[in-house]
Amino acid sequence: MNPATKLRYYHWRGLNQAGRKVSGVIIGYQEQEVRSKLTEQRIHIKKIKRRKPSTFSKLRNQMKPEDITETTRQLATMIESGVPVVQSLKLIANSHHKAEVRATLSQVTMQVEAGASLSKALKTSSPLFDDFYCDLVATGEQTGHLGEVFSRIATYREKGEIMRKKVIKAMIYPTMVTLTAVIVTVMMLIFVIPQFASIFSSFGAELPLFTQLVINASDFLIAHGLYFTIGLVSIICLYYYSHKKSYNFRLKVDRLSLRLPILGNVLLKATIARFARTLATTFTAGIPLLSGLQSAGKTAGNLYIANAVYEAHANTAAGMPLYLALRQSGVFPELMLQMTMIGEESGSLDDMLNKMALLYENDVDNTVDNLGKILEPLIIIILGGLIGGLLVAMYMPIFSLMSVMG
Repeated sequence: MNPATKLRYYHWRGLNQAGRKVSGVIIGYQEQEVRSKLTEQRIHIKKIKRRKPSTFSKLRNQMKPEDITETTRQLATMIESGVPVVQSLKLIANSHHKAEVRATLSQVTMQVEAGASLSKALKTSSPLFDDFYCDLVATGEQTGHLGEVFSRIATYREKGEIMRKKVIKAMIYPTMVTLTAVIVTVMMLIFVIPQFASIFSSFGAELPLFTQLVINASDFLIAHGLYFTIGLVSIICLYYYSHKKSYNFRLKVDRLSLRLPILGNVLLKATIARFARTLATTFTAGIPLLSGLQSAGKTAGNLYIANAVYEAHANTAAGMPLYLALRQSGVFPELMLQMTMIGEESGSLDDMLNKMALLYENDVDNTVDNLGKILEPLIIIILGGLIGGLLVAMYMPIFSLMSVMG
């Protein structure tokens, strides 16, 4: 199936086994798929009309990475329980609430029944089944341990999603505080400061320098706020365009993100945990180390780290031990390098990599949980400095006036 194929509504009418008129709507990719489902229900089709689904319906039925993880866990459970692959796929497809998942799994089932391998059927059914996923499934098919491989993939994806949510949680708090501070400051400059400025102008007295600077900033924002907003939106659009189109720009952004105060350390540890977990999963599944390094680079989630992994791959392919190849990149922490060396020398690299992943995942977890305590003093200083500074600037002339009158 072409992944670019779009979901469509298929309105149908027909007769059931009792000869009664029935009708309904099925969401799917192809009319053939809909006819197959209706035939299985023993419905004699009279008419099928194709329509384009609404945006809301597409979003509600869209397949997401979380759905792949859930499906993988279900496949692992069923296959390890002795249920055949095709029957497992059909059971999951029939019971899932999202149309795109049902349609995708139906396509996979049809291809497997036609003689294709499961890994190939998954790869051609949806881009969400990436190379890493399909390579592991292919290994499971070759070794006859498909259920075990699906279980490993599900565990890997579940831990990855937990880590991703923790990183997002770490970034939400400072982002929300920063936005709040900016919004409050802008609102005061636009609505509050002009009221004070009109009062001060009626006195005709000379204002303190700090107060005059704040009033000037308020006047500038009111006069040029629209242009400033347009400029800001243009910069954001330019950033997203450059990040999407320019490899060098994306590389610089990813490198700088690892150097951010506090958050950079969280991102680095989360990326290293993902790298270690990916490499351990591929190594345990029987995929060669060099192929595992390529997969780990693709799934790193940070271009700067990915380049370091590709460099380590080239050095390892040339005969260098993995821990030395990783050290030469200058990215990975010493603790990880030492544990990798011990794993290589003891022949338990996959075990050490799993321990590393768990270690860094726990470290990220603790940092995120304590992030509020770490940032709280800084937030108080920033908010207090902004809001307090504006209030002091407005009350300075009042204090001066009161001292004169006194």
